[in-house]
Amino acid sequence: MAAGNTAVLKPSEIAVHCAAAAARLVPKYFDPRAVAVAEGGVPETTALLAQQWDMIFFTGSPPVGKIVHQAAARNLTPCVLELGGKNPTIVHSSANLKVAARRIAYGRFMNSGHICTAPDHVLVWPEVKDAFVGHMQDAIREFYGDDPKLSPDYGRIINRRNFDRLAALLASGTLAAGGQTDADELYIAPTVLVDVAVDSPIMQDEVFGPILPVLEIGSAQAVIEWVNSRPSPLGLYVFAEDANFVEQILSQTRSGDAEVNDCAIHPLFPELPFGGVGNSGMGKYHGHWGFEAFTNARGVLHHSTLVDAGVRYPPYAAHALERPLVNELMP
Repeated sequence: MAAGNTAVLKPSEIAVHCAAAAARLVPKYFDPRAVAVAEGGVPETTALLAQQWDMIFFTGSPPVGKIVHQAAARNLTPCVLELGGKNPTIVHSSANLKVAARRIAYGRFMNSGHICTAPDHVLVWPEVKDAFVGHMQDAIREFYGDDPKLSPDYGRIINRRNFDRLAALLASGTLAAGGQTDADELYIAPTVLVDVAVDSPIMQDEVFGPILPVLEIGSAQAVIEWVNSRPSPLGLYVFAEDANFVEQILSQTRSGDAEVNDCAIHPLFPELPFGGVGNSGMGKYHGHWGFEAFTNARGVLHHSTLVDAGVRYPPYAAHALERPLVNELMP
């Protein structure tokens, strides 16, 4: 809007109440000729994608992102796609474990884990794993009390389908914290899993919920191979006080964005470009980067007519220097 665009907003049908609130409030505060809201599910989204747009911005999963991108390609419509992914979180042996645990617990369990930038899994050095997990247990208790179900600061799963999906992932490892569920309330406690196998169900797709698998890893090279052998994540988080280790990881891996000694908060800084790469999306936005994404930088040249040198026009042979003169100028 700041760039002069009109827009049609299509909120997710999964967040039913938020979609209804947007449909009610946007026409109240914005000119409907400039901003409109379209509610609905797959049929409505399909109808919208059949139209010709100047730009499509989509936040969601990689599978749906591919559908959006294919629809946009029919009209050569540019896209910004923010698609999430399995954001790896590295806890090095040099890390401040207490601070790392608090920040990772904040990023993973905020909004019950329904955040695309949340740390998806932790890769921790074996010699500090137990201490790290202990600090995670302390952080969960500090944030949400002895019974997170009673905490006003802890949310619920968005719907029953996702509750069932997440509840099935609890068997992917050994419970180190949490694990309690209540289907009637769509409640899953903030959970930490250890002894997680690389091929376990929770390691196959983005968790997008309040379950954090913790795996051991023992070298910078192993971390680099882990990250680069998987789809590029939206965020890469490195907790370490060893600056050389941090630089090695950042310089030899690929991700949409990265944080050092924190996680999930980089979208809060408008000075930073935010967005994915590869499987986690395309395009950058937020702040000035968002303005660039939603505008067309049209180059305009104004050229004076006072001088109109003939050398630019054919016949070019008429303007060429005689060869003897050229020879005289040669050293």
